[in-house]
Amino acid sequence: MFGIISAGVAPGIALLMYFYLKEKYETEPIHMVIRLFIVGVLLVFPTMFIQYVLEKENISESNFVISFLSSGFLEEFLKWFLLMFSVYQHANFDEHYDGIMYGTSLSLGFATLENILYLIGNGVEHAFMRALLPVSSHALFGVIMGFYIGKARFSKRKKQAEWLCLSLFIPAALHGLYDYILLALRNWIYFMLPFMAFLWWFGLRKAKKARSVNVGERPLDL
Repeated sequence: MFGIISAGVAPGIALLMYFYLKEKYETEPIHMVIRLFIVGVLLVFPTMFIQYVLEKENISESNFVISFLSSGFLEEFLKWFLLMFSVYQHANFDEHYDGIMYGTSLSLGFATLENILYLIGNGVEHAFMRALLPVSSHALFGVIMGFYIGKARFSKRKKQAEWLCLSLFIPAALHGLYDYILLALRNWIYFMLPFMAFLWWFGLRKAKKARSVNVGERPLDL
């Protein structure tokens, strides 16, 4: 059991430290990062309950609905809601990159418990593939969500709604597409490899843009 838990926790912690140490300006208080990671862990339980209800009520029957509604949109909406509720107006949210750090922390907390539960049920031999696919994809969904939340946080009021919509719907769409590739496509690995390459490129590009801009400097583009 210790080996399974270690294998389940390790990729999430490694990715969290990677993005944490990449912060260019003032490093976020570690207690904020840990708190959001724990919030992400706890979020797994209501998410699983809602998904169970959707399944039992036959609302999520098709692969498309499962991928884009009960997985992609539901999970990303709950993460987005908690970020908006807990940190959007927080005094420590004072740099564009902070949005990425907070989004990644929460997403990796969610992915870590989800990963442990999967490995308990299916075996530690899946740990490497789980680290490459679901754990890293959750981290990158958090990066992308946090980038646009950071955009909203430091934009003029009339632009905030636009950025906040993007902060929800872009990660939700990408998450839904990820699940749809796994559930609905034959030979899914041939589609997943270019998708993950794109996701890493897109997420790291957003992280680089956020690091390059401090408060009061030039605005970020899409």
